[in-house]
Amino acid sequence: MLAKYSSTAAATLPFTGEPDGVTCAEKKARPVAAMLKIAKYVLYDILRNRIVLGYAAFLFVAALTFFNLEGDGSKSLMSLLNIVLIVAPLVSVIFSTIHFYNSYEFIELLVAQPVSRRTILGAEYAGVGGALVAAFLFGIGLPVAVFAPDARGFTLLVVGVLLTLVFVSLAFLAAVLTRDKARGIGLALLLWFCFSILYDGLVLVLLFAFSDYPLEKPTLVLTFLNPVDLSRILMLLQLDVSALMGYTGAVFNEFLGSTLGVALAYGCLALWVLLPMIWAERVFRKKDL
Repeated sequence: MLAKYSSTAAATLPFTGEPDGVTCAEKKARPVAAMLKIAKYVLYDILRNRIVLGYAAFLFVAALTFFNLEGDGSKSLMSLLNIVLIVAPLVSVIFSTIHFYNSYEFIELLVAQPVSRRTILGAEYAGVGGALVAAFLFGIGLPVAVFAPDARGFTLLVVGVLLTLVFVSLAFLAAVLTRDKARGIGLALLLWFCFSILYDGLVLVLLFAFSDYPLEKPTLVLTFLNPVDLSRILMLLQLDVSALMGYTGAVFNEFLGSTLGVALAYGCLALWVLLPMIWAERVFRKKDL
């Protein structure tokens, strides 16, 4: 589907040369205009994708089901949290990786235009991330706005959006690190598996092996190294169910169960969004397509 609009998008991109009479402000605005134009085409294309539409419909039906079956809003949000922590990252990482590889011809065409690689990668990220965030907000956001319009529901939405962007960043990093599609998808899935499933088990093994030593501070550091665990803790702090948070969550609640701790957690999630994309941009800028 990208082939349908790639020539049009490339033809309508603003020329980034520097003719006489062009001000510095206009020169600085050109990359932004080019990024927005590319991102618009990518976003429009993805929003028509059946997978994204099916993902949004699945989230919407699941959210409505949980809210209608559970009389307590907290229990419904707990059930939705499992979907947000497992399904949203999985769909984000798989779809983003496959989309990037399927867009290689379009990206090669854009590279031949007077547009920087940073602009191209940023536009692709904005389009893919924007589409997946829109699907998430439609599927989860509408039911939450109706059944749980409070701080708990808002936290769930913020956590879901950040996790979506984190795993889109990780997917782009995996895709630019290797040209082989199967290897890139495998690497992306490995990252999801480690963060979503393997991490807590490894932490428990380490805590058991070094149980004779004070491990509070190392546990906090390990918590910040996993965006899924951070998101889970942020939501459970809102629900005030520390007994269900596990060891890492309990320590986090004890030492950072405050405004400062929540701010640090959100800041760390923002870094998880930015750092993989910065790494991916550096690799992509030097990559031989």
